[in-house]
Amino acid sequence: MEIITNKKKILSRQSSSFRLRSPSLNALRLHRIFNLFDKNSDGFITIEELSQALSRLGLDADISDLKLTIESFIKPGETGLQFEDFAALHKTLDESFFARDCECDGSPESDLEEAFKVFDQDGDGFISAVELQNVLKKLGLPEAGEIEQVEKMIVSADTNHDGRVDFFEFKNMMRTVLVPSS
Repeated sequence: MEIITNKKKILSRQSSSFRLRSPSLNALRLHRIFNLFDKNSDGFITIEELSQALSRLGLDADISDLKLTIESFIKPGETGLQFEDFAALHKTLDESFFARDCECDGSPESDLEEAFKVFDQDGDGFISAVELQNVLKKLGLPEAGEIEQVEKMIVSADTNHDGRVDFFEFKNMMRTVLVPSS
């Protein structure tokens, strides 16, 4: 038990300065997501590729709804979203769901709750390293291969140091991860 406690302390110290408030980190993460969704690596995310990515996350979206939302971000004559288009879409969604200066009607909170449920696979109200690893595997992310990497991700969001992420921590993490880059 002492080894596990020491490991948590080491992980906590290593990641305590790691915060996702930097616009350059946000841009890097957004590039990684873009590349992950761009399955054929052609520099575009098609509506079909986006639909498939959302399905792998367990977020089945009606393709016609996606098309209506995404088409306004696709440049005329293009087959899908280029990175700049994807970044503009991300910024618009961020402003819609995470506006800082408005009293919202509760729907952004319920959207966050739905996103949390994707990760909280056993429904216990917490995201464990194993649950996060399962979602990362579904997304095809290389970080899913090593539980140590996944544990570091948990520690970076785990403000009460209980080894798992609750909804409050998840919500705070999402707000810092999705800071719009100016």
